[in-house]
Amino acid sequence: MTDIPATADSSAADSPAPQPTPEVTYEVREGVARITLAAPGRRNALSVEMSHEIIEAARTAEADPAVGAIVITGGPHFCSGAVREVLAAAGKDPAEDRAYRNLETIYRAFTSIGEIGLPTIAAVRGAAVGAGLNLALATDLRVVSTTARLLPGFAQIGIHPGGGHFTLLSRAGGREAAAAMGVFGEEIDGARAVQLGMAWAAVDDDQVESEAHRLAARVGRDPDLARRLVANFRRQTAGGGLPWDVAVEMERPSQMWSLRRR
Repeated sequence: MTDIPATADSSAADSPAPQPTPEVTYEVREGVARITLAAPGRRNALSVEMSHEIIEAARTAEADPAVGAIVITGGPHFCSGAVREVLAAAGKDPAEDRAYRNLETIYRAFTSIGEIGLPTIAAVRGAAVGAGLNLALATDLRVVSTTARLLPGFAQIGIHPGGGHFTLLSRAGGREAAAAMGVFGEEIDGARAVQLGMAWAAVDDDQVESEAHRLAARVGRDPDLARRLVANFRRQTAGGGLPWDVAVEMERPSQMWSLRRR
């Protein structure tokens, strides 16, 4: 058999495949793990890949004894919800295994942040929509831009909320805010979020991350104490109504129905 000399194409085939660009960045400073959503081209809409990276980042922070707090941010665009492809696939066949698991992964992106054993702060600039609003509301505290846009967005595209959305809204802002936003589709800005008790502070856009870090670093410098503080804080301030994990499952059938009918 005649030897065939290697070509540029054959050598390229032997080269390692390029690694996908991370959709989340992670860094630790002063005991604070900063998790940044990094897909600005789609305004940080939650993909399955990004959700996996958020979950992994949260677990990395929790496993690091030098970390005492988490700040999650999206830069100028906090999170515009879930990517439409995940919702569309769930709408075609909500019970199909892959579609079901992908949507569940989106849920776990924010439930992981909400249940991790560390104090958490969302630093919100731009819009927090749908699943992105869930992500912000899952944290223990929120620092927002005065011009941030917080809106459910579910009904506006003809689907039922998911991820325990009503429970998260009512925990943060009370029943009236949950009704106005979750049922009637009201949008609020950062200043209104503070008035409603849904955020701690509304600051200028360029100060959001630094203010969130300032607050997080105060407790983050003592990780052992931080973990005990947040565990007891959550136990003692848990509100009435449905537990969040129950609310997630209660909303799921209605959301699946609404996706299917589209």
